[in-house]
Amino acid sequence: MRNIRNLLVGTALAGALAAGLAAAPAASASTAGTTDADSAAQAQSARHRFGPFFSDFGGGEDRGDRSYAKGYWWRSGGHYYVDFDLFDRDHDRQYAWFDVYYHDDRGWHSFNRYKTFGHFGKTIRFSEDTDGFRFRVGEGSTSDYDWSGWHRYGSF
Repeated sequence: MRNIRNLLVGTALAGALAAGLAAAPAASASTAGTTDADSAAQAQSARHRFGPFFSDFGGGEDRGDRSYAKGYWWRSGGHYYVDFDLFDRDHDRQYAWFDVYYHDDRGWHSFNRYKTFGHFGKTIRFSEDTDGFRFRVGEGSTSDYDWSGWHRYGSF
């Protein structure tokens, strides 16, 4: 009785294993074409995190009072994209600034300068001939904005 039970269990196990092995190549063959296309699209449009990047120190400020920006950048369909959030942490009635430039075959060009007293978020799309971009973070209300260094991304 014991041998018959072991034989039946072994046969059922071997049958299930054989069925699973037979189904696996068919399933992988049906998804192989889409997997290659999906991985190529994903590699091109993978999001890259940046930040937080802080403004430079102002007079009498400590690190907890500085403005900062953080977000993601990616390239998709021939365009660079930047999705950023800008924060002013001390609320001292001095703006937090996000200064953006782009690079093409003619050099660096100013794109836009964004400001906030609290929080500001935006997604930027650069033109197809853009091969990179840079930005910096600042804080202030005069001509001296306590700028951070430049943060550069792209293939220029």
